[in-house]
Amino acid sequence: MFLIRCPNCGERDMSEFAYGGEAHIERPTQSDAMNDSEWAGYVFQRTNPKGIFAERWNHQAGCRRWFNMLRNTATDDILAVYRVGEPRPNVTANLPATPSGEATIGSGNDAAKVVQPGEGTAP
Repeated sequence: MFLIRCPNCGERDMSEFAYGGEAHIERPTQSDAMNDSEWAGYVFQRTNPKGIFAERWNHQAGCRRWFNMLRNTATDDILAVYRVGEPRPNVTANLPATPSGEATIGSGNDAAKVVQPGEGTAP
C-alpha cells in the first residue's frame, strides 16, 4: 500500500489521488507571441530527475484540492507535502548506488538524450 499525506485530509491510500505532473511550471504570460517550438517546449518538456522531484497531486476522492509533493524518484520516498502557493521545502534525499552507473537525469541513454539550452552539448 502506497500512502500519501494530503495536507487537508491526512494520510490516505494512493488510489484516492490523481497525478498532475511536474509542479512549479509557470504558464507563459505572452503565449500568443510564442513560436511553435517555444510552445511545444512549455507543453511537453519536463525534467525527469533521478532524485528529488516536485509533483502536483489532486485528492480526487477526498477534498478535491491540489497540492505539491517532493518525492525521491529513485526510492519513491515522499519527502514533503505542501499546499499550492507555499514555498518549496528544502529537503535532501539519499540516492541508492547504481551498479550500472546510471545518469542522475533521464534514462542514461545518451543517444536519445534531449539537451536543453544551457545544459551543455549533445552527445
